[in-house]
Amino acid sequence: MLELNISNETSKLKAVVLGSAFACGPTPQAAEAYDPKSLEHILAGTYPQEIDMVAEMEAFVNVLHKYDVTVFRPENIENYNQIFTRDIGFVIGDIFIKSNILPDRERELDAIQYVIDQINPIKTVRPPEEVHIEGGDVMLWNNYIFIGTYCGSDYKDYITARTNKEGVQYIKNLFPNKIVKEFDLVKSKVEARDNALHLDCCFQPVGNDKAIIYKNGFRDEADYFFLVNLFGAQNVFHITRDEMYDMNSNVFSIDSNVVVSEKNFTRLNNWLRENDFVVEEIPYSQIAKQEGLLRCSTLPLIREV
Repeated sequence: MLELNISNETSKLKAVVLGSAFACGPTPQAAEAYDPKSLEHILAGTYPQEIDMVAEMEAFVNVLHKYDVTVFRPENIENYNQIFTRDIGFVIGDIFIKSNILPDRERELDAIQYVIDQINPIKTVRPPEEVHIEGGDVMLWNNYIFIGTYCGSDYKDYITARTNKEGVQYIKNLFPNKIVKEFDLVKSKVEARDNALHLDCCFQPVGNDKAIIYKNGFRDEADYFFLVNLFGAQNVFHITRDEMYDMNSNVFSIDSNVVVSEKNFTRLNNWLRENDFVVEEIPYSQIAKQEGLLRCSTLPLIREV
């Protein structure tokens, strides 16, 4: 039985579900794109190839194993994208929450059912149908649960809006003893540089007291200032519009002092080292073309208390 435990983003990782790029299928048609960055690469003929993405994910596996992390992978489904496990479920405390994802992606949950079967059934929940929430929008920070959402009246028109106000309320009801703070994110269907697909596309804590942030990912400036005040201005690394596009905030913490990062994130990686982090650099720029990076392709199950 897996004893789930996730209370923040950075404690020592013990077990994780890492996505898979095997047999992920041919390049999608433009009409099949879920986000503007994938669409951009489909139209440009630069959409990532399976062989390159498999190699990138293997580099990630090797780093996880180096730190003695138990790594689960989805069962293989032919011609199906199974890279971004963060979307399909997430853990808060000792509860596994299945996401209500885009209907086309439901089989991704089936592919990790063998992992879910190792969790106490009373610790597994599935929100009702009207609740939209994905793991990329949910970030734990000790007493806080940060949730990215989109509050525009045109929510239903945005395939890039993944967590609704019902999703925020569901988490508030499920965890009444936590401080649930929602963030209204900037969305675009056509320009990836102006689309915070999930909260982790414009913000992420690292270490015990630091954070990476993109100011213009938030529709309400007060939300940005809330985070800067919470972490302290001296502890915040601000990324640019292009760095947000490249997914600089979507790194992944294996421990409070160990961060897995893309090897081309020179400015960020230097800042992390200056702040005494061990930076495990790996190639992940091909997977980034699908508007997801390291955090997006992980579903942490257990971190040390």
